[in-house]
Amino acid sequence: MMMRRGRTIVTALTVAGSDSGGGAGIQADLKTFHALGVFGTSAITCITAQNPDRVSAIQPIRPDIVAQQLDRIFEAFRVGGAKTGMLYNAAIIEAVAAGFARRKFPRLVVDPVMVASSGALLLKRDAIAALTGRLLPRAVVVTPNLAEAEVLSGRRIRSLPEVRDAARQLAEKHGVPVLVKGGHLPGTARAVDVLWDGRAVHEFSAPVVRGIKTHGTGCTFSAAIAAELARGRELVPAIRAAKKFIAAAIRQAWHVGRYRPLRI
Repeated sequence: MMMRRGRTIVTALTVAGSDSGGGAGIQADLKTFHALGVFGTSAITCITAQNPDRVSAIQPIRPDIVAQQLDRIFEAFRVGGAKTGMLYNAAIIEAVAAGFARRKFPRLVVDPVMVASSGALLLKRDAIAALTGRLLPRAVVVTPNLAEAEVLSGRRIRSLPEVRDAARQLAEKHGVPVLVKGGHLPGTARAVDVLWDGRAVHEFSAPVVRGIKTHGTGCTFSAAIAAELARGRELVPAIRAAKKFIAAAIRQAWHVGRYRPLRI
């Protein structure tokens, strides 16, 4: 399914790793694009052997192959919105950042994927400097979860006021809007995500759904933001629509085998 705006096919791009379990990464992103009526393209950065419980192997793609994937996509498609997910190492980050820099791409969502929900490291520690120095400044918004925001800010985050402070600190440090996702705050009845856009704080809230072990929510959320940007929404309305989408996906999570993937 492809959505048309006038005669133009609305196209989005995901630059991320492949999840063999199908709940996160490239697979979740393309499902999200499809659900939102946007044609999805992809540049794969890594192949993983994983399921919602564990990641047993990671094979990074050569950076020049990642770069060529981007070249072929931009050669043939008018990409309206894009997101990055798992990039894994500094060389891949450099290739991706250079690809977007050459095109001065204005609608890039950077999801700074660092650790899987199972605890596996998805970004090498020596790649954080490349991520913050080369890619984050090119984003229209950066979407860290609490653990990633703690790494990027160097501080503990245990309350909603601390989420607000971290969003503002990171946005001012990197010069781009930052959306800190607060869904994993302990003891809260609502999942509140906080955006600092350089001028004001915006909050996006939904009830916490108990008893569901989610996998791929961050990937799906950032992909939904990219899809909404591709469809022509401004940043705050795009995040609001994406929040509504991910909240519905969590509420409707269904059983597949032993797991409850999001119903995208």
